Amino acid sequence: MDFELNEEQTMLRDTAHDVLTKFYDIEKLREVTATDLGWSRDVWKSLAEIGILGLPFSEDDGGMGAGPEEVAAVLGEIGRSLAPEPVLDAVYVPGGLIAETGSAEQRAQYLPQLASGELLAAFAHTEPGDRWPSAAVSTTATASGDGYVLTGRKNPVLHGDCADVLVVTARIDAQGQGQGEIGLFLVDATATGVSRTPFRTHDMRRGAQVELQEAPATRLAEGDVAAALVRSEVVTQVALCAEAVGAMEESLRFTTEYLKQRKQFGVPLAKFQTLTQRAADMYVLLEQARSMSLYATVTLADGDVNPIVASRAKLQICRSARKIGQEAIQMHGGIGITAEYPVGHYVSRLLAIEHTLGGASEHLRTLSNQIADYDKILIG
Repeated sequence: MDFELNEEQTMLRDTAHDVLTKFYDIEKLREVTATDLGWSRDVWKSLAEIGILGLPFSEDDGGMGAGPEEVAAVLGEIGRSLAPEPVLDAVYVPGGLIAETGSAEQRAQYLPQLASGELLAAFAHTEPGDRWPSAAVSTTATASGDGYVLTGRKNPVLHGDCADVLVVTARIDAQGQGQGEIGLFLVDATATGVSRTPFRTHDMRRGAQVELQEAPATRLAEGDVAAALVRSEVVTQVALCAEAVGAMEESLRFTTEYLKQRKQFGVPLAKFQTLTQRAADMYVLLEQARSMSLYATVTLADGDVNPIVASRAKLQICRSARKIGQEAIQMHGGIGITAEYPVGHYVSRLLAIEHTLGGASEHLRTLSNQIADYDKILIG
């Protein structure tokens, strides 16, 4: 099996690389992430113009109809450049839910605008106290006229601070009990009854706590909502794995270059056998992460939406990211954690990815709970 990118995928990856690296270096990154928005409208426009924002949507919905391999190639470049633009949070994740569960009219209303960069969305699912893989969804949806009103609290909502529309999970109120089935709803982020408290995360990204108090909403009622939520979670985990691989590649590159340039006792650090062995261990961890990311991407591309495969990949990503980040900081010394040097920012982003949709311990527990489902366990 050929695991290399084909010509079109390579061109897409290189185009994304050129756009992002042309704009971002560490100084520009710090400048942009210090603004209230936290990312650049100019870069956003460029990503829309080259089709990146509409990549996973069908051509009928204003997109390019690309598959998981193409999405992974782009996310890898986003991780490599540390670009803060919310491609995944504001377009791919909420747009994917609209594409899968929205009516033809809803898809036509929202997806072309998401693909063109004119509209920003956010997925409001997690609530205070939730810990992956559980999600209580205590927000309620009560019928009101031709639509619904939603009441509840969602936190964190990644990039919910800048969203124009929210895709919200809520339980459809059953005779005032609020214990009905989970539905997906569209909520205008500026509507009456919606309030947002924005915050900044340690990896220079943005989020918000969203309060809903009888906020008007429209239901996304097409298809199987439960299946759509599972697919969305798997797609998000696979995308985060691809982004993390890009970030780990750069962390390793910065570390090896530093070992070649920095001298101790008159010789480069790269001449010290212990440090080169540790760098080699970083490379092995990177290749393990890359292999698992590719495994999850190919599985998804084959049409198999498999949460267990996603957990396997995320577990290795978490382990590799933690060790690579620690070693990168250790081998750089004090400069590795300064704001003026890139390595600390890569480590911060890797840590955030590790904590999104389950860390190593949660995924290990999930996989351990599946052992009884197998007929044989082969060791060797």
